[in-house]
Amino acid sequence: MFSQYFRFNRLDQQLSEHRAKLHRMAVAWCGDSALADDLVQDTLAKALEKQEQLKDEARLGAWLYKILHNCWMEHLRTQKPTLDIDDMELTCTDCPEKHFADDQLVTQVRTAVESLPVSQCQVMTLVDLEGCSYEQVAAILDIPVGTVMSRLSRARETMKKRLQGIRQTDNVHYLRRVK
Repeated sequence: MFSQYFRFNRLDQQLSEHRAKLHRMAVAWCGDSALADDLVQDTLAKALEKQEQLKDEARLGAWLYKILHNCWMEHLRTQKPTLDIDDMELTCTDCPEKHFADDQLVTQVRTAVESLPVSQCQVMTLVDLEGCSYEQVAAILDIPVGTVMSRLSRARETMKKRLQGIRQTDNVHYLRRVK
């Protein structure tokens, strides 16, 4: 009984001597003095609880650093960064929503093109879809180049107005709930 009392008192004194070193190490690891105090407190409490595990008192410093390391790792595990999935943006490149949005966009553009006057539709499709030059379009339709340019300008302006309401979704979907 006396030997345990003396051992406890000796260990208590040795722990007090290591406290400053442990605190310095904990501050170096976590960068926060208050957290370092908590880590050292936990370390010393665990050291006292498990003092029977210390076989060689010459290795007390290493044993305490090991306990401090374990306390630090335990703290880090409890502090895993959390991520609010409601704020996450999910982007899909090949999902049904993307295909649906693409199909809707194609349908709206086709409808807008088809609603153009025939003369503007011909000029715009030849220039913008087929890549023909103004001179080629003028030769194909047998009209002056200036007429090609004016019809194309009117067609593009009309398309711009008609497609202005199309919302660019960028294929971003917001996740509402995950279980």
